[in-house]
Amino acid sequence: MAAPEYVPVPVTEKARLPWESPDHVPAAWTLDRPAEVAQGRQPTGPRLGYPGPDIGYALTLAALIRPEVVAPPGEHVDDAVAGCTAIAMRRAALFGRAPVLPDLRLAFAIWGWFDPAPSEDLRIVRRATFEAAGHDYEIRRAVVDQVPDETLRMSVAEATSAYPARWRELTGS
Repeated sequence: MAAPEYVPVPVTEKARLPWESPDHVPAAWTLDRPAEVAQGRQPTGPRLGYPGPDIGYALTLAALIRPEVVAPPGEHVDDAVAGCTAIAMRRAALFGRAPVLPDLRLAFAIWGWFDPAPSEDLRIVRRATFEAAGHDYEIRRAVVDQVPDETLRMSVAEATSAYPARWRELTGS
């Protein structure tokens, strides 16, 4: 660090310079870490995920919706929350933003988790699709990957009004 001019420097010491180059110059930076994307954009495809900013915030929002989830016998709220939170994360990433409450509302609505009396067909498909999603990442990825992008681009009002009649189309089942 340079010293002000009025500070005396002992005669036996080297003059203080404002900056000196280091003796060692490090090598140039290279792209060598295993998980780095070397060229182009993030790869896409089944089970590769959908990266987005602050998508983990959906887990905080899920706690707000959890009391509204209706899980009949044989189905578990934890599985519904895990699968639908992952869908909400994908929707938020699709728009390039952090998750918001409507992302979760859409995810739960298309699968009928707010409906106290869903159709028997939906319950059978939903039970098979979401079973153990709270414990198994691969199951959550499968739930997320089957929902079409067209559904995720819908507004919550559009998805909610389409839900009872078109649940198979909305969920990709």
